[in-house]
Amino acid sequence: MADKCPVDHGQHSGDSCPVGPSTQSTWSSIFSTKSPSQSDKFPLSTDREVSSIPRSPDVKWVYPSEAQFFAAMARKNHNPQATDMKTIVPIHNAVNERAWSEVLKWETGRGGDKCGGVKLVNFKGRPNDMSPKARLMTFLGYSAPFDRHDWVVDRCGTKIRYVIDFYTGRATGPSGVSFYLDVRPALDDWEGVKMRLESAFGGLFGPSARENGIAPPA
Repeated sequence: MADKCPVDHGQHSGDSCPVGPSTQSTWSSIFSTKSPSQSDKFPLSTDREVSSIPRSPDVKWVYPSEAQFFAAMARKNHNPQATDMKTIVPIHNAVNERAWSEVLKWETGRGGDKCGGVKLVNFKGRPNDMSPKARLMTFLGYSAPFDRHDWVVDRCGTKIRYVIDFYTGRATGPSGVSFYLDVRPALDDWEGVKMRLESAFGGLFGPSARENGIAPPA
């Protein structure tokens, strides 16, 4: 069973896709090459893709169609171009999938499989709130992320918040753009601190996903 990824793209779970309006606006500005008049009559698909991201044991998020994505951006005055949707929507979906795959790397070996796997239950776009790590990296001369999202996953009743910083990478492929995602557990409590320490120090602070050879960088 699949649950819709509503295209209003608000700030909380149940009302939005994990990647929200600020990211859409960035993609629109990157890819837009047509004037509004050239896009007005461009046909938009109404087909939707089911994600791999679970919301509950029998429900997965469903990404918006080209038509829904365009309408959502238009409602928020992001000046979308219909001709860009065939490029923007697949990348929107791929970025969500990549973010989820990075979350699963952190969650491997931490017990989520005992209740059917971890689930994405809550998320919030925070484009104006730079994370401490992003602020430090920017201070050191690196490019600032163009967006930030916080995802909360449910691991058998334990809620873990993840911080995701979105960066533009070097232009590659036919789209001429790439994205880099920095995904890590937030330091909200000992669980988040322990996960980060285990990743950084290879299990000195307890069982680590690095024992499986797949732990992401701290």
